[in-house]
Amino acid sequence: MFYKDGLKFSCTRCSDCCRLSPGVVYLSNTDLTNLCQWFKFSKEEFVEKYCRWVMYYDGTYVLSLQETPKYDCILWSEDGCKAYGARPVQCSTYPFWSWMLASKKDWDDCEKDCPGINKGKLWTFDEIEEQRKLYDSIVPVRKKDLNME
Repeated sequence: MFYKDGLKFSCTRCSDCCRLSPGVVYLSNTDLTNLCQWFKFSKEEFVEKYCRWVMYYDGTYVLSLQETPKYDCILWSEDGCKAYGARPVQCSTYPFWSWMLASKKDWDDCEKDCPGINKGKLWTFDEIEEQRKLYDSIVPVRKKDLNME
């Protein structure tokens, strides 16, 4: 593993990972529960107001946060994430995602889009692995999970 001695990353709060390009933020059941508690909404209310159904790798539909027409996350505002304290695991584990950690080249390529990569805090191998495993453990909510098929 190219990151056995750790990697540097410090979030600059630039919000580039949250806006200005198309993306999908998959929501696990825990993510959905936490966001509903944060906003004091029922699951149905939160899904209707902030979510969309997207096709997953296996052909099923799973829950994702919506995007604005400019490709900003629906939860992003000029002040940052409206749900920062309850943000989804996909968001909180960035940039320690498996595909970004696949090789040194992949990691360094991501630096072009994120000014915090290769700068700031040195994350240990164990810290990185903990984040990567959390990211890999995301199981998105499917329509059948919410009886919405």
